[in-house]
Amino acid sequence: MLTTGTIASAVTAFIVTVSLVEAVILWRRRRGTDNPYSWKEVWLSLADLAGRKLSVLLPLSLATPVFHLAWEHRLFTVTLNSALMVLLLFIGQEFCYYWYHRASHRIRFFWATHAVHHSPNQMSLASAYRLGWTGKITGSAVFFAPLVLLGVRPEVVLATLSANLLYQFWLHNDWMPKLGWLEYVFNTPSAHRVHHASNVDYLDANYGGVLIIFDRLFGTYVEERADEPVRYGLVHPTTTANPIVNQFEHWISLFRDMANSRKPWHALGYLTMPPGWAPDGQGTTTEALRLAQQQQRRTAQAAESAGAAPEGTLQQA
Repeated sequence: MLTTGTIASAVTAFIVTVSLVEAVILWRRRRGTDNPYSWKEVWLSLADLAGRKLSVLLPLSLATPVFHLAWEHRLFTVTLNSALMVLLLFIGQEFCYYWYHRASHRIRFFWATHAVHHSPNQMSLASAYRLGWTGKITGSAVFFAPLVLLGVRPEVVLATLSANLLYQFWLHNDWMPKLGWLEYVFNTPSAHRVHHASNVDYLDANYGGVLIIFDRLFGTYVEERADEPVRYGLVHPTTTANPIVNQFEHWISLFRDMANSRKPWHALGYLTMPPGWAPDGQGTTTEALRLAQQQQRRTAQAAESAGAAPEGTLQQA
């Protein structure tokens, strides 16, 4: 008889096996090139996966009491007895996932965990299961509590979330091309490559899980461009091969900034504002990086125009 644990173990074995097959193929294809395949990235992802499996043994989850409270005070009791109800659950879960994912990029407290997923400097299937060890502690699953409050059983909500994450496994590759009309509706490898990019033009985009429609609706969709090749990893790249450092370096920097704050509201700002925020306004948030890039482009265009002016004047004469 199949149990939830048996199914989960089989799925884990499947995704690890497929990712290792891809790793071997990419390693052989890229030998002797300027972009050789990095086995270090696979090692960090496997260490992350092992650590999360062990963390299940720890009874630490901020979401559990929230889910319990939401279920006790639920507005309805939802029964998934029709295709329409399943569809509504899927859409509702996608909506919640979009805002969870967006918050994970825009609130540094959640980013300290989510940054681990973005730390690979190469995109591969192994990147998909590097998710960070501290997700349970931060309570990020509370973003899905509205579904429980509406009457969906907590275990159903979590199972739907697991299915969402399983779908995203195949999105983590850099070799699959764009998929035509599917790009307008679904999250695809092309859309997800943009999401994992550190290019300023691509930052904080494409938060969807299975669908991309909420990104289009809320203005966070960015298309992958041929003239802007993706640079994977963080704005300040992680180079460590130590899984402990990989997991906790962003928490350490967050606590350091908070401890060095001169005012309590500055410490709160470091915790709740976007990554790169600074109380003096001189930080490296996405907005600040884009403003600096725009200024650099204007300066370059002005210099180019000034350099072309004498030649243009001569031709007119």
